Amino acid sequence: MNANQFGEPVSGKTVSARVSPAGGLDILSRNEVARLRDASGSGLHQLLRGCALAVLTSGNLSDDPGTMFGKYPDFDIQVLQEDRGIKIELKNAPEQAFVDGRIIRGINELLVAVVRDIVYVSTQLEAGAFDLDDSVGITHAVFEILRNSRILRPQIDPNLVVCWGGHSISRDEYEYTKRVGYQLGLRAMDICTGCGPGAMKGPMKGATIAHAKQRRKGNRYIGVTEPGIIAAESPNPIVNNLVIMPDIEKRLEAFVRLGHGIIVFPGGVGTAEEILYMLGILLLPKNKGIPFPLIFTGPKNSASYFEQIDRFLRLALGDEIATHYKIIIDDPAAVAHAMVTGIDKVRNHRLDNKDAFFFNWALDIPLPFQQPFRPNHEAMAGLALHRDRPRHELAADLRRAFSGIVAGNVKEEGVRAIEQFGPFVIDGEPEIMRALDDLLKAFVEQHRMKLPGGTAYEPCYVVRT
Repeated sequence: MNANQFGEPVSGKTVSARVSPAGGLDILSRNEVARLRDASGSGLHQLLRGCALAVLTSGNLSDDPGTMFGKYPDFDIQVLQEDRGIKIELKNAPEQAFVDGRIIRGINELLVAVVRDIVYVSTQLEAGAFDLDDSVGITHAVFEILRNSRILRPQIDPNLVVCWGGHSISRDEYEYTKRVGYQLGLRAMDICTGCGPGAMKGPMKGATIAHAKQRRKGNRYIGVTEPGIIAAESPNPIVNNLVIMPDIEKRLEAFVRLGHGIIVFPGGVGTAEEILYMLGILLLPKNKGIPFPLIFTGPKNSASYFEQIDRFLRLALGDEIATHYKIIIDDPAAVAHAMVTGIDKVRNHRLDNKDAFFFNWALDIPLPFQQPFRPNHEAMAGLALHRDRPRHELAADLRRAFSGIVAGNVKEEGVRAIEQFGPFVIDGEPEIMRALDDLLKAFVEQHRMKLPGGTAYEPCYVVRT
């Protein structure tokens, strides 16, 4: 019998139950409930079913969304409206989400977050409340989704550290993320990640111990995800604030608007995508002088990983790019100290410019960074990956290249496209292509594309060198 990361059995056994929502779910209208139940193409039921199953299988070490649905093909979820409020009916749900027949409280709360965000976003879109063709309108949409999720908290000094990194990392790297999280927790920092396993879980786990030692209450462990990735990166059990953004671009903007600094741990193509997104924003002339601490860190045996990343960034974007980040190897206390120092600068800048602590309004994120990139074969082939253009634009297209690889690896739509038409073709300036090919080969050799122990990785891309 297989086990998840907590040593609990994962047998495919199921439980059916009707549960009362925990964590505060507002009442729903009849129309909203009907849309959640509608299994047609225009309904939300399939989206609800997929996100809910990801939450119920929290802790599974698999980055293949097909495996999850294959193990629980008869799973279903319905939101019911009763006299005394909402009930969530689960049919053939994973047994691991229950203890003695009762759903685990934290999983119940995450289920509520799934229902809340799916209903809210779809209702706002239907009502035309979001202007998604305008940069200001998209930022407004990100703000409204975060506000509705009750994640934005005023009257709190800046202390939210976003941690990026891979779900498929070595044990040594995972232990290091916990040590960094511990040092951050001792300094009263809260943690925000992509909500999954690996480098998304470790900092939260380390911070929980430190927060307990400091007798700190009201700790925030925020998970920001989106429907295309949640099946491959189920929320880890420490997440106590989950928000599901509509797409990867709004997820990335949410990280940047919420966080007061970012720490990057070793990862793969998803982590490279996040790095390039952040650097593309920091390269914008309008954002010059806005403090935003960005630190790359890992244990000693990960030094070569960051050397490769640094080398690639310098080649593609110029040596000046390195002024936007620090690399600190094998020193969790130094990482935490540098982050606290950087966040102090963020606090002072926000005070001087009368910007909110809970949402970074001042940072300019232009429309091309916000519009969803649909990674199909034509779009991937059309990326302009050459250095005779503004650096922030090149960073944005490099981010899209990595985004396409993420989709081809783990997102259902991307996986289907690769199966049907073959690998994506990535072309551009020869020197950049050679460096990109070397970087991707290193990711494969270091098992950063798939979880160790899985099937051999087959690239979903071809880099023309």
